[in-house]
Amino acid sequence: MREGSKQAESIAGGGKEGKYLTFSLENEQYGIGILKIKEIIGMIPITPVPRTPEYVKGVINLRGKVIPVIDLRQRFSMGVVDSTDRTCIIVVEIESRSGTVMMGILVDSVSEVLNIKGDEIEDTPTFGTKVDTDYILGMAKMDGGVKILLDIDKVLSEGEVSDLERVK
Repeated sequence: MREGSKQAESIAGGGKEGKYLTFSLENEQYGIGILKIKEIIGMIPITPVPRTPEYVKGVINLRGKVIPVIDLRQRFSMGVVDSTDRTCIIVVEIESRSGTVMMGILVDSVSEVLNIKGDEIEDTPTFGTKVDTDYILGMAKMDGGVKILLDIDKVLSEGEVSDLERVK
C-alpha cells in the first residue's frame, strides 16, 4: 500500500482508527482508546467524599495512590443500578489544562479490545445546537450495531476535572 493511500485512509476515519477497549452501560456499547487505559480492576471499596456531584462515587486506594472514581452511568444520566460481579472500574489517564489526571470510571461490564478501522467510524451525528456531543469521537459501525467511541478527555469539563483533582 502506498503511503499516500494510507494517509487518505487515516483521514477518512478522522485519524480515529485504532484499538479500543469496549464496555457496556445499560444495553449500549462504548469504546475508549486503549492508550488512555491504565488498568481494569474489579469492584473494590469506594470511599465516598462529601459535597461532590452525584456522579462522583468517591475515591479508591490503588496501590497507595488515591484515585477519584466517577459513575459513567450517572454522568450520562442513565440512573443508578446495583453492582454485579461484572461491574468494574476502568482506570484512565485524562489530559487537562493542569496536566495528566488519573481517574476511575465505573462501568457495567468490560467487553473486549477491538481494532477499529477508519472506514468503520462515522462522525458524530448532530443533534442540534443544544446537545453537547464533544465527548463523542465517533460511531463505530460493527456487527450490525453501533459502538459509541468516547473522547475520555472531554467526558468531564475542565472545571469538573479541576474539582476531581481537589477530591484526592
